[in-house]
Amino acid sequence: GQESPLERRSRPAAAAPQPPEPNPGSLLVTTPVRSGQRIVAERGDLVVVAPVSSGAELIAHGSVHVYGSLRGRALAGVHGDREARIFCQSLEAELIAIAGLYMTSENLGPAVTKQRVQAFLEDDALRVEPLK
Repeated sequence: GQESPLERRSRPAAAAPQPPEPNPGSLLVTTPVRSGQRIVAERGDLVVVAPVSSGAELIAHGSVHVYGSLRGRALAGVHGDREARIFCQSLEAELIAIAGLYMTSENLGPAVTKQRVQAFLEDDALRVEPLK
């Protein structure tokens, strides 16, 4: 049968499929982050699949994801990305910051301490909410 011009245009090219490129700026850390360690993801997200000790520092251009307890400090969106977020399985941080707005452990409160949370900016304020 006849194909419409739209069908002809939307057909994939005959080239072999290429695997997707991994995000070049993201950094994956699979070992515990110890006190005094500083880990920086210059261009993308920082993903830690281990606990983060107090005295450790996580710094990311994008978002910070911690699949474990987050003690120490987490700074996301350090180059001003207001869409960056911080996710963690257990929030016990000394400090969290997104695009320069920060909260210390004293400001976090019992509703989110030791909970699975996400932190994000909303109306020029840093919000921390439990993950459902």
